[in-house]
Amino acid sequence: MTFEALGLHASVLKALTESGYTKPTAVQAQAVPAAIEGRDLMVSSQTGSGKTAAFMLPALHKFASAAGQQPAAAGKTPNQEAQSARSRGDRPRFKAAQPKMLVLTPTRELALQVTNATDKYGSFMKRVKAVSILGGMPYPKQMQLLAKNPEILVATPGRLIDHMESGKIDFSQLEILVLDEADRMLDMGFIDDIEKIVDATPESRQTMLFSATLDGVVGNMAKRITKNPLVIQIAGSATKHENISQRVHFVDDLSHKNRLLDHLLRDVTMDQAVVFTATKRDADTIADRLNIAGFAAAALHGDMHQGARNRTLDGMRRGQVRVLVATDVAARGIDVPAITHVFNYDLPKFPEDYVHRIGRTGRAGRNGVAVSLVNHAEGMNVKRIERFTKQLIPVDIIEGFEPKRTASAARPSKPGGWKPGDNRGNAAKPGQRTFSKPGAPRKEGGSFNKGPRTGDSGNTRRSYGDR
Repeated sequence: MTFEALGLHASVLKALTESGYTKPTAVQAQAVPAAIEGRDLMVSSQTGSGKTAAFMLPALHKFASAAGQQPAAAGKTPNQEAQSARSRGDRPRFKAAQPKMLVLTPTRELALQVTNATDKYGSFMKRVKAVSILGGMPYPKQMQLLAKNPEILVATPGRLIDHMESGKIDFSQLEILVLDEADRMLDMGFIDDIEKIVDATPESRQTMLFSATLDGVVGNMAKRITKNPLVIQIAGSATKHENISQRVHFVDDLSHKNRLLDHLLRDVTMDQAVVFTATKRDADTIADRLNIAGFAAAALHGDMHQGARNRTLDGMRRGQVRVLVATDVAARGIDVPAITHVFNYDLPKFPEDYVHRIGRTGRAGRNGVAVSLVNHAEGMNVKRIERFTKQLIPVDIIEGFEPKRTASAARPSKPGGWKPGDNRGNAAKPGQRTFSKPGAPRKEGGSFNKGPRTGDSGNTRRSYGDR
């Protein structure tokens, strides 16, 4: 199937061609035609499946088609009106923005990613503006963006509520509502904000909800806010990440974990990597230690101002940052093609987060490597991940970095392989394939294993920084 077969507007097709897109992904092939027809959607789709285009392409098609049928009404733009007011000596009054489309995302990074993708897909359209409203951005800057009365608003829930309550946004003309990564927004505690935002939108709106799962609370909410939705579930390779080589290394203690991470980060096959930690404090501490050890590393977490987060991501995309140390919340929406490796310094609380984490590598059909550094007591957490992904994650050891607990904890070999749920060992038997290639050269440098680990609560519920 081609994008032309989806019936998209010529201006949108031209932008897709210029961007090098040739054929739609599975979620796009199912969602775009239904969305063009005006159907509400409930979509279960994993990260990296192309879901941003799945909801944005039909929206841009709708706006482009409407603009072609109905010329823009004559009148002054907000900027022209303000200039006229100044010439009369009046103080210009702020008029509430009336967007036609609202996209809610859990994090700032994902909001910016959606906005950038919208600019790309709509590059050949006139009079269609998309802006991001999110925490960490100065209010005066956001007021300037809202004064342009953008057609498309991409926002995090907390900051959007602030502008709604101050009368800066009016949803009376809203036509399309999208909840992107709805499961993550609920996990972060945004349920009340989402309900308040939905209640402020017209019942006539078209609603599209995208989530890693449609079970439980997120499924119940989706049914409440949609009307006769088309349910689309994209499963298989996106969840299994068949193009990503997954490994588990068991560690005895924090010192062992730090030494092993230092070794793995010096693999010559690695281009760029993301190291996931459970807390913001650990992200800062590990990034500092890696820099001392000679790595070009930087931290990314919710307590950082948006400007600092943007600079860090820009440095990652330009190759100036080789190792990004991040928390789950901050890393949502990161799309850097050069990321070849993902390291779970701490295992995530939920198996769904493991899938999102490793999805930062192996993007756009490339191959990737995902390595988890696991304490012996965390074996059950690995089992839960295996049951969720329906995949066995091999256990590897590296000569010189073997865990002490090997004899009683090693996974025995079984004909036909292991299945998730079997009694899991904590290390591999001698002779198993290791992460590093035999004889592969290593870059010289010191270890970053200095000092005790400091940490704080692993709570991932929303903080002010991600509003």
